[in-house]
Amino acid sequence: LCGSGVGVDIAVNKIKGIRSALCFDVRQAQASRNDDNTNILSLSADFTDENSAKEILKIWLETPFSRLERHVRRVEKIKKIEKEII
Repeated sequence: LCGSGVGVDIAVNKIKGIRSALCFDVRQAQASRNDDNTNILSLSADFTDENSAKEILKIWLETPFSRLERHVRRVEKIKKIEKEII
C-alpha cells in the first residue's frame, strides 16, 4: 500500500518469486489471481477508498489460481524470464 500503488508494486516485483498486481477493482484482483497466480496485492491509498480496498482484498484472497494450461504456461514464462534476468 502506498500513495499511487505504483512504487510499491515496482519495488516488490524486483524480488525473485514475487508476482504482484496493482489492482483498482475486484475484476482486476480476480483476474490477477485466476490468470497469473499473483502472490502479492498492491493497492493505491490515493485512488482506492477503504471499502473498495476491502472488497478488492477479499476477492483477491478468495480467488484460486485456475491451473488452466494457458495460465500455467504464462506463469512458467514469467519464471523463465526471472531466472534469466536475476
